[in-house]
Amino acid sequence: MPKVLQIAKKILLGDDIFMSNQINSASGRPRSIHADQAILQATLDLLAEVGYQSMSIEAIASRAGVGKTTIYRRYTCKEELVADAIESLRDDLAIPDTGSFWGDMDIVIKNAAKKIDSPLGRQTLALIISTASSNPQFAEVYWTKYIKLRREAFAKVLERAQSRAEINDNADIDLIIDLVSGSLYYALIFKPTTEPVEAYMRRTIDILVKGIGHGEQGKRLRGKG
Repeated sequence: MPKVLQIAKKILLGDDIFMSNQINSASGRPRSIHADQAILQATLDLLAEVGYQSMSIEAIASRAGVGKTTIYRRYTCKEELVADAIESLRDDLAIPDTGSFWGDMDIVIKNAAKKIDSPLGRQTLALIISTASSNPQFAEVYWTKYIKLRREAFAKVLERAQSRAEINDNADIDLIIDLVSGSLYYALIFKPTTEPVEAYMRRTIDILVKGIGHGEQGKRLRGKG
């Protein structure tokens, strides 16, 4: 098993989960936290060992030591289970409101780099990209459950900047998020520079905000900020 997944296993299956091994589900039935974590870890293990296409609910259940019905009570499909398993390795990214665009962005960049720029963070990113690129159903589920929500939160930072006239009120927010996300992933995977990821991302966003054109074109790209 890859070292980063061994670390993840420790995190997921630590002794603390035995302090309270059951919670009530929405239906009122007892739900085992240990089973939840075992299912997620089994999914991660098989994803690393055999890949998305070759893994099955039956294999996950066998590895986790639970019945298939235990999994189907929690997940409607394999795509949803894999999305939750991968997401279990990631922390939520809080979106600040400091009152200024760069005040917010500096915190966002710092927190993102801290959580993603690590062996486990890069391994998680690789799992997301490899699985989504080979399975459209997984990509759709992961987008709906996780990526879309993060984008909406990030969009609030840009919308507040627009309301303060820090960036162009006609700026394409979705495209800005695409460019920032793509730059972050590129920096994490290929490390195109020796500077820290935080510095690279701040420089990238600064260029994006200022624009790269001359004359009237540059004014349109730069907006009001």
